[in-house]
Amino acid sequence: MTKADYPMTQAVRFLRAKKIAFEPHLYDYEEKGGTRRSSQELGVAEHSVIKTLVMEDEARHAFIILMHGDCEVSTKQLARRLKVKSVKPCEVNTAQKHTGYLVGGTSPFGTRTPLPIYVEKTIFALPKIYLNGGKRGFLVAIKPQDLRAALAVTEVEVAIPA
Repeated sequence: MTKADYPMTQAVRFLRAKKIAFEPHLYDYEEKGGTRRSSQELGVAEHSVIKTLVMEDEARHAFIILMHGDCEVSTKQLARRLKVKSVKPCEVNTAQKHTGYLVGGTSPFGTRTPLPIYVEKTIFALPKIYLNGGKRGFLVAIKPQDLRAALAVTEVEVAIPA
């Protein structure tokens, strides 16, 4: 796929600026299809498709958590890890305001507002991961170790089976 064949999103600009190698992957986006849909379209395990979730604590401090597509976030464990009372997903408008991305196209790369980023620890054991590239129907594949090179991340263990 040539550069002209995929969208020039803020996430792509960010990855290029950081000199992070990535493979672009376009697929037919389906509303509420989630990681199951994208993994089927790309023919990859849903476990390696990483969702970018924008959440907030009780004081409305926003952050991002990266989680396996086939897992959920234990909000109780995450709140304990962050030493806060509770965490929950941000409202759609709030998430879009923080990131600059439409929900369904949220990337951890090149967000409008720099947010703390937490990553499920087991993601780093995968050979390749697929993250949103900043547009609905567009994923980028990278080596998980490149997350550390591109972003200031904190590892957590808060996954529960979906």
